[in-house]
Amino acid sequence: MKRFLFAVIVLVFASGFAAAEEKIAATLYKNPGCVCCDGYANYLRANGFNVTVIEHPNMTLIKQKYGVREDLEGCHSTVIGKYVVEGHVPVGPIKRLLAEKPDIKGISLPGMPQGSPGMSGTKEDPFEVLTITGHDGPAPIYAKE
Repeated sequence: MKRFLFAVIVLVFASGFAAAEEKIAATLYKNPGCVCCDGYANYLRANGFNVTVIEHPNMTLIKQKYGVREDLEGCHSTVIGKYVVEGHVPVGPIKRLLAEKPDIKGISLPGMPQGSPGMSGTKEDPFEVLTITGHDGPAPIYAKE
């Protein structure tokens, strides 16, 4: 009985460690040579993501494929599961998105705000992360970070 109990405890701890080491797959599409995109990929890696970077010569095609309107465009597009994460979105809203699994196309931090992950400068105001719905009209705020 003691051996059985020991074996169960070992299996529980081993599976817990394996789960803790699993990283979330992400594919980041960027313009060739963009340094801030590489900085963002490294930020994601440091926060539990396994990032594959793909340099693409026509980012407009990528944004159209994932339903990112022009007013929601960021520097790069990251695909994580069924979602697109547009621009330099902090990891908090991304992890919330993956946990809640809302019926949306993704989230965006439009432009290249100073002080955002992968960007230089100082963050001056909270970032408004917007919802990519695939519909026209104002994009709802998904999170303030």
